[in-house]
Amino acid sequence: MDSSNSDQPGGRVPTNFDLYREGGTTPSIRLSINLVLVARRWRALLDEKLRPIGQSSARMEAMSAIMNAPDPNAQIDIAKRLRIEGPTMTRMVDTLSRDGLVAREQAPHDRRTNYVSITANGLVALEEIFEVVDPLRDRLFEGLTEEQIVTLNDQLGLLLQRLDEGLPDEQGD
Repeated sequence: MDSSNSDQPGGRVPTNFDLYREGGTTPSIRLSINLVLVARRWRALLDEKLRPIGQSSARMEAMSAIMNAPDPNAQIDIAKRLRIEGPTMTRMVDTLSRDGLVAREQAPHDRRTNYVSITANGLVALEEIFEVVDPLRDRLFEGLTEEQIVTLNDQLGLLLQRLDEGLPDEQGD
């Protein structure tokens, strides 16, 4: 790297941190910060609005993933889809099962594997959740065209794929 035109002490090329420390930013820094803030704020808003009906965004995500997973629904596969740890999923399934929203059944071929399915009460609860969430989602995306939403989905899907792959270095290691 050519550091001859660097304005850093010792002729060092400024880094993103140097820029950010001085109050500057880049489009990629802003985007990464905004991704975190949007996700955090969306979950907080959902939790706030779902609390009166005894639900949460985490419960919604788990029940939705269970409902839409191909049969049989191995609990560990649901956890992987949600990108959460197995013990976290176990605690969630314990709670949902205790509330009668999902059913857990031991796999006949492997005592270590549990299958989960949504119950009739779970479907009712998930429908109630969607009645709360749908208007919020509509307001969040108001003014975006379907094409813009598809493009955002494609771009976020690519970022998620890269994260799932562990962000291999440039040489593919």
